[in-house]
Amino acid sequence: MQSILLDGNSLTRDHVVAIARHGARVELDAAQLAHVQRAADFLAAKVDCGEPIYGVTTGFGSNADKLLGAHRARDELPGGNPDAPQGTLLEELQHNLVITHAVCVGKPFGADVVRAMLAIRINTLMRGHSGIRVSTLQALAELLNRDVIPVIPEKGSVGASGDLAPLSHLAIVLLGGGEAFFGGERLPGAEALRRAGLEPVRLSFKEGLALNNGTTQMLATAVLALDRLENLIATADLAAAMTLDAFAGRGGALREEVHALRPHPGQVETARNVRGLLAGSTLIDIAYHLVPRFRGWSAAAWSETEDQKQHFDIAWDWVPTAQRHGREAFYARFLPFKGGKKHQPQDAYCLRCMPQVHGAVRDAWEQACRVIDIELNAVTDNPLIFPDADGAAVIEEQVISAGHFHGMPLALAMSYVKAAIPVLASISERRLNKLVDPANNDGLPAFLIGNEDATDSGFMIVQYTAAALVNDLATRAHPASVYSVPTSANAEDHVSMGANEARHVLEMTEDLGHVLALELYTAAQALDYRQDMLNAARRLARRGDWQALAGKIANAPGVGDPARAQFEDEVRALMAALAEAEAFHAGAAVERARATIRERIAFMSRDRAMDGDVRAICELVAEGGLV
Repeated sequence: MQSILLDGNSLTRDHVVAIARHGARVELDAAQLAHVQRAADFLAAKVDCGEPIYGVTTGFGSNADKLLGAHRARDELPGGNPDAPQGTLLEELQHNLVITHAVCVGKPFGADVVRAMLAIRINTLMRGHSGIRVSTLQALAELLNRDVIPVIPEKGSVGASGDLAPLSHLAIVLLGGGEAFFGGERLPGAEALRRAGLEPVRLSFKEGLALNNGTTQMLATAVLALDRLENLIATADLAAAMTLDAFAGRGGALREEVHALRPHPGQVETARNVRGLLAGSTLIDIAYHLVPRFRGWSAAAWSETEDQKQHFDIAWDWVPTAQRHGREAFYARFLPFKGGKKHQPQDAYCLRCMPQVHGAVRDAWEQACRVIDIELNAVTDNPLIFPDADGAAVIEEQVISAGHFHGMPLALAMSYVKAAIPVLASISERRLNKLVDPANNDGLPAFLIGNEDATDSGFMIVQYTAAALVNDLATRAHPASVYSVPTSANAEDHVSMGANEARHVLEMTEDLGHVLALELYTAAQALDYRQDMLNAARRLARRGDWQALAGKIANAPGVGDPARAQFEDEVRALMAALAEAEAFHAGAAVERARATIRERIAFMSRDRAMDGDVRAICELVAEGGLV
């Protein structure tokens, strides 16, 4: 893979994903490295002049009012620390900042998150406002390029001053401490460096702050979560389209002119996308009278050899003349047969309002992307160094303490996404439930199984799993960003909790993917039934035997009944309508997805172990293999 050039100004989400998940290497822009060195040289010159600079010649946080002395006071104490680092107090300050802040707990982040953190941290330091030396920045890039992955436990950042603790776990490996994964092994940091052919770094002025003060963990997890969510939003549209085809649903709620009247961007895009997925479908907006309902299979159900292979029977009800009063206009358009499709011009909300719901989630995703795209090329440590500030009279005009490390812009953006994820999962579960519920699935079999011997559960429990996941997602959707816990003896008295927010979102995308996978698994079964039932009716009609078709119709008047002649005429009309119809099939994109699912998971005509099916469909969604 081609290397990605980091210059502090042009890093994209796609770049981060390529580095994090696909192993892309990084290069440092030579012209921009000159700016990096300029800031480091400026800082060194100011230190030589004895200027008081926060985090360089003063302590950090609540120690900001303490100026560093010329020698170690503790050297006068009895004993002493033989393990203390050699060098000046200014170097010791940076070293201690890293080693004392690496205190996270929990399981380690995956390699993709850590690689994303490394890339983002390098890029922000490339802006040349942090005071880091070129040599230290190059060492950080080598850590990434040689795939030394610092062990960073997941929990410990409050999101201001940036992600101090997790970034310290990242930086401590650069110093030869901590732990890292290398070549598939978890090793002491010093050993990982040795095996990678790298030497530990001794930090200079402000370099500890430059390495551990910023929004890098929350940003890395946010980028990877949004990348995954982008695929899942597309997957949700596909699942909804497949379910709509399986229902032989109504397409009016997707029409372009409809959404022009309420043009929220996500809503408009969702409707457009689903229209495209359904293009070519002969199921959408099908005439009500053509759709039979499921009837349990029996040995005598079909007379023709081909149809005896079916695992179902089909049926309609005839509507007697006396029941058509007041509905004459309807029956002028549609033949008087009730099959699987209810006589109503609109679908349930989970189908009809899908553009509005999916679209709102899309808009939440877009807003988060806007925030993240800005943050990817922002400087987020403190203090900020402006070596070229014109007319600066005092050091405070060139080394400025600010609050760019505060993660609230990211935290609130991810809170929005966090609330959106259960919404997308919930509407998917409602569609799944509608597919398996015989009272609401428009003529499909209960739980999408024949169940001739009353021993089959079919897809019943698939909906239970989806319901459990939706509940779990909903209970995790509370925004972390609304609950600040002050730190650093109240010097840092308002924090963002953005690291928790972004980590939650990344974790929640996995369960969202599982819910959508379960809908697709169920919708493929339902779509097979719907197409097979309709095409069986079409084949029966094309034989030209109206009496064979009449045998599938309940409530028929008997021979000698005055209504018999009218019934026979109307059955012939139904036969003609079915025979003249083209083969019934889903939209081209939906059919491709159904075929891909069937390559891994066979249609289920009788109960079987479903755990392998569920694993397969979840893997297929996680791989992005359907969209």
